[in-house]
Formats: sequence, structure tokens, C-alpha cells
Amino acid sequence: MYAVIETGGKQYRVEPGDVIDVERIPGVSEESSGVVFDRVLLLGGGDEVRLGRPTVDGAQVKAVRLADVRGPKVVVFKRKKRKGYRRKNGHRQDLLRLRIQDVTTA
Repeated sequence: MYAVIETGGKQYRVEPGDVIDVERIPGVSEESSGVVFDRVLLLGGGDEVRLGRPTVDGAQVKAVRLADVRGPKVVVFKRKKRKGYRRKNGHRQDLLRLRIQDVTTA
């Protein structure tokens, strides 16, 4: 069974056993602490697909925290022509690595 969940303004297709990197979630700080996602937009598996409006009632995805990681570096470069204005800056997003444990439905 698979699910499409929403967190951090992004959507992820997940199955049990998947490892995903999501934006940091406040309050999840300890190693091996559990995370429950209740914004499940779609459930699928076999011949049946349940689409939520906007979410599937009673569906949950349980995950366990693995580590804090950093995303790839993004270079931000600003420039104005003929003015001699140049600014170079970088950014790395803080992410949370999770392993999906279970996809449940009511």
C-alpha cells in the first residue's frame, strides 16, 4: 500500500520502508522518535485508490526519525547591469531524514 502525504508545503509518495528527506518538523528532536502524518491526500494499493477531499478520513502514515541532514547548496546571485552591483550568497536547507514504518487506514 502507498500513500501521498503533504508536509512542509510539498507532497511525497511513500510506501513502508521508504527513506525520505522532509523539511524540519518542530518538536521532533530525539533519535528514533516517531512522527505521524495525518494529511494523507491519497491511498493506493492493488486495484483500489482512495482520493481525499482534501484528505482521506482516518488515514495515517507513521514514520521514525533517522537523522538531521542538510540539503544541497543553492547559490543565490544578484546582479544589476551597468551598476557594478553583484552579491553572491548561498543557502542550505535543514532537513529531517525519516523512514516510513506504516500506512494505516480506518
